[in-house]
Amino acid sequence: MPQGQPESVPDDGLTTRQRRNRPLVVVHTGIGKGKSTAAFGLALRGWNQGWPIGVFQFVKSAKWKVGEERALRVLGASGEGGTVAWHKMGEGWSWVQRDIESSEDAAKEGWEQVKRDLAAETYQLYVLDEFIYPMKWGWVDVDEVVAVLRERPGTQHVVITGRGAPEALVELADLVTDMSKVKHPMDAGQKGQRGIEW
Repeated sequence: MPQGQPESVPDDGLTTRQRRNRPLVVVHTGIGKGKSTAAFGLALRGWNQGWPIGVFQFVKSAKWKVGEERALRVLGASGEGGTVAWHKMGEGWSWVQRDIESSEDAAKEGWEQVKRDLAAETYQLYVLDEFIYPMKWGWVDVDEVVAVLRERPGTQHVVITGRGAPEALVELADLVTDMSKVKHPMDAGQKGQRGIEW
C-alpha cells in the first residue's frame, strides 16, 4: 500500500470518492503500549479536519490526568479545527476497583450516551477509550455494540481501544491493529512516568 494506494480496487459499484469517504470502525487492541495514544493521534487528525470529536473514556477515573485530554481540550476550545467533548465514564482502574457495581453502571450509561450521540450524529469521530473492557466483562453486550456500529447513520468514524478485542468486533472493524509488546521498562520494575504513560 505505497503512499496510501490500495493494492486492488473492489468491484463494489462505488466511486473512488465514495469509497474514500466511507465511515470506519477502527480497533486498537493487544498487550502492547500505544492503543489509546494512537486513537488520540486520530483525534488530532480529525480536529485538524474540523471534525467534532467525542472522547469517551470507559475505565480511567475522572481524577486521572491524561496529557492528551488537556491538549485536545485546549485545541477544541481554540476556535481552530473541530470541537472536542471529553467524557469519563469509569470510576478508576476497574480491575482493582472496590465498587465494581458503580463502575459497571457508569460503563452502561456511557454506552447509552454513545448510542444517543451516534443516532444524533453528534460527532464525526468517536474515541471509545478502553471500551473493550466493559465488553469483555459482560457489562455491555458485544452483539449490541456490533449491531449499533454497523447501523450507525452518516459518516461517523469510531475508534475503540483495549486489550483482547472480541472476535465479533474484529470482524466488523475496517481497521484493526494489534499492538504487541517487545519490551517495556515496567518489566524491569520501573514505574510509569510523566510524559510517557500520561
